[in-house]
Amino acid sequence: MKARTTEQDSNYRHLESMSIEDVLHHINHEDKLVPEAVSLVLPQLSSLIKAIVEKMRLGGRLFYLGAGTSGRLGLVDASECPPTFGVDPGVVVGVIAGGHLAMYDAVEFAEDDAMQAWKELTDHAIGQGDVVVGISASGTTPYVIGGLKKCRENGIVTGSITCNYDSPISQQANFPIEVVVGPEFITGSTRMKCGTAQKLILNMISTAVMIQLGRVLDNKMVHMQLTNKKLIERAVDMLMNAIHLESSEEAKQMLLKHGSVSNAIVAFNQAKG
Repeated sequence: MKARTTEQDSNYRHLESMSIEDVLHHINHEDKLVPEAVSLVLPQLSSLIKAIVEKMRLGGRLFYLGAGTSGRLGLVDASECPPTFGVDPGVVVGVIAGGHLAMYDAVEFAEDDAMQAWKELTDHAIGQGDVVVGISASGTTPYVIGGLKKCRENGIVTGSITCNYDSPISQQANFPIEVVVGPEFITGSTRMKCGTAQKLILNMISTAVMIQLGRVLDNKMVHMQLTNKKLIERAVDMLMNAIHLESSEEAKQMLLKHGSVSNAIVAFNQAKG
């Protein structure tokens, strides 16, 4: 079997003998390689995002499917979409091997069950209007591969994110993304460069999708949830600038009444006739 990049030996030896300064320098050097690797897959990423937007404009949902670090990164990105973009929690969904307990603790052998992911997706009433993106640094995780395989068999659009070329996960994806970042600083520790690459790509997916769905105005999060004082203050400034209000108190009252900057702008414009 062809050697996987994610399992290749680190470029550094005798890490235990390094000074803290050297460890930090070398990790930082390796991390700098990640954005360049991501830049090479932007065409494939664009195709996946276009497919997601097409489905979500018709009411579909986006699912992230993963195990371990990859699954946790999917859950994080999904959980950020409601507060950042004001979408309902069920619009972007993270599904992780071992369930939500696995967000905090390793669940032994959960990722080795090739049938469990499909069972969990069916609990969400997965259908052909949705898109499922499988995330696996190695590209060999049975949980993710099995889930994507069943999705394709049922006519559901699939994408994948992996850090190895010619991975089994890519064979089950309509839109495969293979971002190869090279050996990790600690051999096989894919929470490092691979995790960083996956996080960058997930940021791009959710951000680009939500912009296309009209959840951003100019460069502002006009649909963000007003869940704390800092966000309310930010929203007050947005609204005052957008509709040229001079009173911060008036803007705050409008926000509290309408729930978001976007809704307040719409209500203001309607009142103006």
